[in-house]
Amino acid sequence: MSIALEHFKTYIEGWTQGEADKAYSVLADNYTYDDPNSMVYTKATFTELMDSFKEATLAACGGKLPDPFIEISESMTKEIDGDLTAWCLWEIPGSGLRGSALVKGDCVGIRSEVIAYYTKLP
Repeated sequence: MSIALEHFKTYIEGWTQGEADKAYSVLADNYTYDDPNSMVYTKATFTELMDSFKEATLAACGGKLPDPFIEISESMTKEIDGDLTAWCLWEIPGSGLRGSALVKGDCVGIRSEVIAYYTKLP
């Protein structure tokens, strides 16, 4: 397994287990997380990001965090010359929150994640 893929695996485990420290451990210094419902987070604001996800989950799940925190149902990865691109479907069990994520990384760490939320149209 490549270093970039190992970083991705650790990052995803951090999210699925709700462990900010685990995910944070593989972030590149220039990491960004683009959430269309709030803001673009950086490595410096990653803990705030995880906390906001947990707060939204608590509100949607009657005050209880699910275990696992996030489920990944599908994922695809492609690595070219050490640059990893990964796509996955995610859902927070019992919350109605679900979407997809595009994650990019390399041997230095996870550089970015852009998410999209899925919802029914009115």
